[in-house]
Amino acid sequence: MPGTGPRGRPAGQLVAEIVLATTDQIDGMADLVARIPADADTPEENLAHLARQFLAAFTQPQVLQLRRLVIANADTFPELGANWYEQGFERVLATLAATFQRLADHGQLQTDEPLPAANHFSGLLLWIPVNKAMFHGSPQHTEAELDHYATAGIRTFLAAYR
Repeated sequence: MPGTGPRGRPAGQLVAEIVLATTDQIDGMADLVARIPADADTPEENLAHLARQFLAAFTQPQVLQLRRLVIANADTFPELGANWYEQGFERVLATLAATFQRLADHGQLQTDEPLPAANHFSGLLLWIPVNKAMFHGSPQHTEAELDHYATAGIRTFLAAYR
């Protein structure tokens, strides 16, 4: 018999409520992604600003803890993980893909497939700091390292998609 949380709610329902309540925080990131200007002369600056915001948002200790919680419970509550991913990270990726399509339409990026480009962008930025945190149990980066990841990620991304 599953355990219960406060007020007699099933523990799974309580975990789901906590996790899904945080998806509201993703609205700010989606808005930031959608506001990248397509008519700027220097897309590097806009993407670098976005990259730093992206890294700051997705490497916060509470976000990493929540990610770990969702992953740890994925077998028990697969719909919870799927909902969290779809309402959060996947939504940001879709918004980023639409933004990249708009940049491509204005000649600032070159891609026929904006969704894979969005995944490449986020992977270049998040792979190192998020994986280190997942295996170490807490963030393992300094602000200088996040700046380095942002700079290197943008340079690599633009080498492929400029």
